[in-house]
Amino acid sequence: MNRSWRARVGLAVWVRPGVTLGQAAVFFLGCFSEMRGDFWVSPSGLDRNPGTENRPFASPERARDALRLAKLREGSAALPATIWFLAGDYVRTNALELTSEDGGTPDSPVTWRAARGNSVRWVGGLVLPALPKTSSTLLTTSAAVMRWQLIRDQTVMARLPTTTHKQVLELDLRPTGIKDFGQMKSRGFSRPTEVAHAELFAGGRPMPLARWPNEGSFERIDGFPETALRGDDHGGKFGEVTSGFHFAGDRPKSWKDTSDLWVHGYWAWDWANSYERVSSLDLEKRWVQTAPPHGLYGFRKRQRYYFLNILEELDQPGEWFLDRRKGLLYFWPPEAVTDPTASREVGEVLLSMMSSPFVRTKDLENLRFDGFQLVAGRGTGIEINGGANVRIQNCMLRNLGNSGVVINGGSGHGVSHCEVLDTGDGGVSLTGGDRQTLKAGGHFVENSHFQRQGRWSKCYVPAVSMTGVGLRASHNHIHDHPHCAILFWGNDHLIEFNDIHHVALETGDVGAIYTGRDYSFRGNRIRHNYIHETGGVGMGSMGVYMDDCVSGTEVYGNIFYKVHWAMFIGGGRDHRIENNIFVDCDPAIRLDGRGLDPSPVWHGMVSDHMRKQLDAVPSNLYRRRYPAIRDIDRFYLDPAKPGVPPENNLVRRNVCAGKWLELGWNAENRHIRVEQNLVAGEPGFEGPATQDFRLRSNSPAWKLGFQEIPVERIGIQAPGSLERLEPKLP
Repeated sequence: MNRSWRARVGLAVWVRPGVTLGQAAVFFLGCFSEMRGDFWVSPSGLDRNPGTENRPFASPERARDALRLAKLREGSAALPATIWFLAGDYVRTNALELTSEDGGTPDSPVTWRAARGNSVRWVGGLVLPALPKTSSTLLTTSAAVMRWQLIRDQTVMARLPTTTHKQVLELDLRPTGIKDFGQMKSRGFSRPTEVAHAELFAGGRPMPLARWPNEGSFERIDGFPETALRGDDHGGKFGEVTSGFHFAGDRPKSWKDTSDLWVHGYWAWDWANSYERVSSLDLEKRWVQTAPPHGLYGFRKRQRYYFLNILEELDQPGEWFLDRRKGLLYFWPPEAVTDPTASREVGEVLLSMMSSPFVRTKDLENLRFDGFQLVAGRGTGIEINGGANVRIQNCMLRNLGNSGVVINGGSGHGVSHCEVLDTGDGGVSLTGGDRQTLKAGGHFVENSHFQRQGRWSKCYVPAVSMTGVGLRASHNHIHDHPHCAILFWGNDHLIEFNDIHHVALETGDVGAIYTGRDYSFRGNRIRHNYIHETGGVGMGSMGVYMDDCVSGTEVYGNIFYKVHWAMFIGGGRDHRIENNIFVDCDPAIRLDGRGLDPSPVWHGMVSDHMRKQLDAVPSNLYRRRYPAIRDIDRFYLDPAKPGVPPENNLVRRNVCAGKWLELGWNAENRHIRVEQNLVAGEPGFEGPATQDFRLRSNSPAWKLGFQEIPVERIGIQAPGSLERLEPKLP
C-alpha cells in the first residue's frame, strides 16, 4: 500500500447531518477494510457486513468482490490483501470463479487463508442427519424431520436379504427438494472425464455402492457369442464389444429392477477398464449386453468384472443404494460410524451434490490458497486455467468425484503440503510448457500426500500427472492406488524424492512411474525415489516403466524394493540407469526389443505412430537439445531396416540384491552397456530387515564409484527444508 493512499485515508471523516458517529464509524471501518484488502468471512457472517473480523462476510464471492473494489479504488494490483476465513462449514453449490482481476503481483500476492487455528471446510454436498447410535433412537425420533429409519416398505424389504432387515436404514431425501442426484456415466480407460453421480461418504471415507460380488472380489467372463469372435492383434481372441458377454450362475435372477444396472470390468486387458450400462440382461442365456459408448478392445474370457448399483446386493456394512426416482437412500452404516463414542468426523454422513469445481480460475496470477478443506464434491477440487504463480498449499482435498487439482496451461503454478485423498479420478494434474519451443511450464507438486486415487476411473488417473515441458513432482508420499502413481508425457520433467508404495493394487502391466510410445519424449529425470512393495495382477507391475519404445530417460539414485520388474525398458533407447539400488525384485532390470518385431501391431507402432510423433515436433530444435535422436533417423531413412533396435542403453554402478538382468523379445547384449555394477555377494546394507538400504562404509559398492543416495530427503519434508540437490553424475 503506498504512503500517499494512507495519507488520503487519514485526512478526515465527514459526517452527514442525521448520521450518528457510530454509523459513520461502521461505514469508515468498512471502507478501510476494503481499501486495505483484508477481509474476513464466516459461515455465521452476513454479506451486508463490512467484512471485518467482528462483522465478517458470509460468502467467498462477497469477499472477492470487495477486494476487486478495493483494488479499483487503489488503482493498483499491488494492494496487500488477505481474505481470512473463520472456522466452520461453507456449503457450496457453485464454483468460486476467480479471474485476472483477482490476483496480485509477484511481490504482493493475494492470499485466501484459513485463520490460524481454524478448521475451515468447504462442503460440496448435503450433510445428512446424524446416524442413530442405538435402535431406540430409531423409534423415538420425531417423524416431522428428515431422519434415518428402519425400512417399513415390505416391497423393499422383500428385495433385501433377510439378514439385513435390522441393519439397512432408509432416509427420505424428498424434504430437501433435490431431484437431480446426477447419473452414473461410462467412465474408465480412454474415456473423457465425467462428473460423478451423487456419492455417499461416512466416517470421512467413500462408501461402496451396492454390488456383486462384494468389494475386493470379481466375477470372470464366462464367454461371448461365437459369432462375435475376432483377433486381438497379439495372437489371442476376444468377443466384439457390441455383442456382449456371458456370465456364470443365476445370481442376477434375484434382481427385480435392472433399469439402471451397471457393470465394471477389465474386459480385455488388465490395464484398461470401463463402466458400462447394462442395456439387456438375458437370464436364460446368461448374457449381458451393454449400451454405447462401448468399452475398447473386446470381451476376453476369464477377465474380471462385477455388477453394481443393485438394491438386492446391499448386503454388508458400508454399502448403499439410491433410488433416484423416489429420492430414497438406503444405507448399512459401518459399526464405527454408529459408535456412540465416535467423533463428529467419524459419525458424519455426506452426500456429494456440487458438480462444478470448488474453485475455478482463468488467467489468474499471484494468488495463494492456504489451509482449506474441500470435501464431498462430485467434480474436481480446484481447476486452474492459464495465468501464473497460483499456489495451493496446506489444503486437504478429500472425497471428490473427479480430481484434486487440475492445472491447465499457464506457468509456475504449484501444489505443496496438501493431502489429496479418495478421489474418483486422479490427484493432481499438471499441464504446462510448450513442446514446440521446449519452453518449461514450471508447475510443480511437492511435499504432498496422495492416497486412494482412482476410485472410479482406475486406470491412467495417477496421483500425479505431468504433460508438457519442465514440470516437477518431488517429495510426495503416494500409496494405495489401483494403477500408477506418476504418469508423465513430454520433456524435461523432474521426478525426485518421492516415496511410492502399494500401487498397482488392482491392475497389471503397469508402472509406478510410467510413460511411453514417443521417441521425442527426452530430457526426463527420475532420481532419488523410493519405490517399494507394489502390487499387480497378470503381468504384474513395474517400478519405472518405459513403455513402447519411449527413450532417453535418466533413472538415477533410486531404491527399488519388492517390485516385480523394477526397471523395465520396453524397446526404448538411450536410457541411463545409474547408481540405483535393487532389492528382491524380479528382475531388477528387464529390456526388450519390441521395436524390431515385424508383426503388424508393433511394426505399425514404430513405422507409423512413432514416426508421426517425431515429425510433430521441430526437427532441428529437438536434435540440438537431444542429439541422440539423430541416431533414429537412419532407421527411418532406410526402408530396408527391419525396425528400430533398443540401442545405447547404459546400466552402470547399480547395486542389486536378488535377480539382476533379463533380456528378451529381440533384445541382445549389444543393445545395452552394462558396467561396474555390484550384483553378487553381500552389498553391505545398514539394516535390510527394516528397509534401511543405506550402504555401510565397508560396502564394495563405493570402490565402483557408487554415490550416496540421500535417503533422509525422500518423502515429505518440513516446510522450508527443501534445498535443491543436483546429482553427482560421474
